[in-house]
Amino acid sequence: MTLLQSILDNEVYPAMGCTEPISCGYACAVAADALGERPESLDLVVDAGTFKNGAAVHVPNSGGLTGNAIAACMGVAIADPAKKLEVLSAISPDQLDAAKALLPSCTYRSLPMVREFHVEATVSGNGHSATCVLDGGHTNIVRVERDGEILQEQAMPDTGPIVPAYRKAISQRKLEDLLQQIITEIDDDVRAYLRRGVEMNLAISEHGRTLSGTARQLIQMRERGILAADVFTEAKETVAAGVDARMCGEAMAVMTSGGSGNQGIVAILTPWVVGKAIGTDEEIILESLAIAHAVNAYIKSFTGELAVICGCAMAAGVAAGVAIVYQTHGLELPAMSRAVNNVIGDLSGLICDGAKAGCAMKTVTSVDSAIRSALMAIDGFGLGENEGLVGKTVEQSIQNLSRVSLEGMFGVDPTVLAILEEKALPNPNA
Repeated sequence: MTLLQSILDNEVYPAMGCTEPISCGYACAVAADALGERPESLDLVVDAGTFKNGAAVHVPNSGGLTGNAIAACMGVAIADPAKKLEVLSAISPDQLDAAKALLPSCTYRSLPMVREFHVEATVSGNGHSATCVLDGGHTNIVRVERDGEILQEQAMPDTGPIVPAYRKAISQRKLEDLLQQIITEIDDDVRAYLRRGVEMNLAISEHGRTLSGTARQLIQMRERGILAADVFTEAKETVAAGVDARMCGEAMAVMTSGGSGNQGIVAILTPWVVGKAIGTDEEIILESLAIAHAVNAYIKSFTGELAVICGCAMAAGVAAGVAIVYQTHGLELPAMSRAVNNVIGDLSGLICDGAKAGCAMKTVTSVDSAIRSALMAIDGFGLGENEGLVGKTVEQSIQNLSRVSLEGMFGVDPTVLAILEEKALPNPNA
């Protein structure tokens, strides 16, 4: 298997709904399938980032409900994990009623100090129990057991989280070398898959334009003449509309990037809109999307699956900027480096405070920075190594960003979790 195919298989796939709640639904579907009994209770344990991203986001086909717990209960009721992160794409009225009935028997808690993705679901019924554990990736099953009997298991490292082999490989490469290899691995099947991602994400974006959200506000500003009808506005509207639809729980799948649907919308649709606007050949645009997915994966090999910083800005935004540079300059590392440094210098303090409707606002900021940074880079302008997190090399800049996220902002996620938990408590003054 090629390196590009490993990235696509593990990080670029269809998903319906926010990927953290849906991964909870998937884990619970696996556990319920292994249980084979009528479920009576559910215990769900997740990492801090997953807890954060499931706090306020709407779950598809739930009747407007929000959160990881209802997504998990729906997964239990469906008990069919074959569709993976499209597991909630079809649920009968009886199954939804069963999920809602199970909700009071669901215990749900977070692991505040766990930085990497982790979901552990245990379903019990008729005196039996079954557990599914995901770790290191939204569909990466590391253990399934029933009544203590191991049905499926993946060896865990002695220290630290699971890091897929392809991520270890790309983290040890220079970005230029990685992208030179990626370009040689694009074949007709890859192009068809990349085009499918464009079609999926454009479809949900078109639907999102009909909703009352961030995109609608941008559209109204453009129609009133407050915003220019240019490529910046078109890209922002297109991306925001897709994110609006996802975050409000519309039952439409998107193509992810880095295992994130919102990042997939940013990394795919931003270069697509820009490429079409400047007249880039479609085959080159598709190649630029492969570049974007590879850059997103490269950054996340340093920052982790669910970082403290906003992935739409600091991973997908950087990836989109590099893709735009590729459309006009090919694999010209100095221009790509300038684009990376410009985005990092612009948005490095943007934190992730969970998945929600407001994510569309962050993606608008990300899209603006990605396009602006790329165009400045193409024109020869880039922030230098004396500018904050910007390093002597593009690799050093990304590693500096990772250090800020993993070391400097260690206390941010627990603080965000505390705020979210306090907001969920009854208001004594109400």
